[in-house]
Amino acid sequence: MRSPIQTSGKSKTNFTTAKIRSLLESTGRKEIEALRQEAHWATLLHCGNRVYFRGIIEFSNICTCDCYYCGIRRSNKDVVRYQLAKTQILRQAKWCAERGFGSVVLQSGERRDARFVDFVTDVVRTVKNETRCSLLPDGLGITLCVGEQSREVYARFFEAGAHRYLLRIETASPSLFRRWHPPEQTFENRRRCLSHLRSIGYQVGTGVMIGAPWQTTADLAEDVAFFKEMDVDMIGMGPYIPHHAAPLAKVDVAPPAMRLQRALSTIAVVRLVLRDVNIAATTALQTLSPLGRERGLDFGANVIMPQVTSPECRKQYTLYDAKPCDNETDPGFQSALEKRIRNLGREVGRNRWGDSPHAWIRQAFIQGAA
Repeated sequence: MRSPIQTSGKSKTNFTTAKIRSLLESTGRKEIEALRQEAHWATLLHCGNRVYFRGIIEFSNICTCDCYYCGIRRSNKDVVRYQLAKTQILRQAKWCAERGFGSVVLQSGERRDARFVDFVTDVVRTVKNETRCSLLPDGLGITLCVGEQSREVYARFFEAGAHRYLLRIETASPSLFRRWHPPEQTFENRRRCLSHLRSIGYQVGTGVMIGAPWQTTADLAEDVAFFKEMDVDMIGMGPYIPHHAAPLAKVDVAPPAMRLQRALSTIAVVRLVLRDVNIAATTALQTLSPLGRERGLDFGANVIMPQVTSPECRKQYTLYDAKPCDNETDPGFQSALEKRIRNLGREVGRNRWGDSPHAWIRQAFIQGAA
């Protein structure tokens, strides 16, 4: 039986903010199942059945920011800080390429000093050049996630070979943003950075925390509308999970099961509204449920980011408590993950960058206009 949402095929549902909010407020079992089914079909229709792996390399937990929700914030003196050498990053990137991952995500704490910028530029160029092969003639696809930078720095990273950039807005509400960040971090600058990334030519990703302190369903509906307004290509979002050393951990939030379901429903709604973007099933989903990432795929995600950082460093890259630190480079883990993906009726997209159809269409339009 078809759901009353009716977004697949030739349907032209008008997703007003009120409609988005109504879908996000679905709590009944039948309503949620209808939402999941519709998101599933929308994923197959607009993005196909492939799931793309992005090997995530968390190469440094040194951060100059002091976000009130984050475990590696600069004020947390209990964190053992680290930065991987270029050789270590390259080794993990080559491991990804050899196993058919088409892309990597290079992620770190936020810095803007010249030494850091030079290092990232060199790493991006090296990874790109050293992973070229017959199956990946242009090397691994590279997504950067290193925070707010100047337009000039973003351009340097792009010229070095990064073609996707993830910068989470965290919330589209300026007032919530102020409650979650110190005064020197502003909503206006975060949004300005997203605009810079688009103007340079990146495929732009953003995302939000779901179920964080003081957030309402109306706020989440505005977040989804923001994604649409910014014409983003990829979404990385997940349930809010407190870190014991961060100030927001003192604020009560909904129980984990409710935050998990809200995150899954938000993934489904984003799929229905944005249709052909890439949506990641994030590690935070797995933190709240052993099969959380697979459930994310079932609700409309089409990207998984296996953790390929060495386990000893991964334990220090704790943005939130109870982050899984399994050895996801273990062949047995990889086989089991791929089997679960196949059991969902999906297949792993090997040796492909896996760019979103949304990005392809925009690029084709730009080339046609030129």
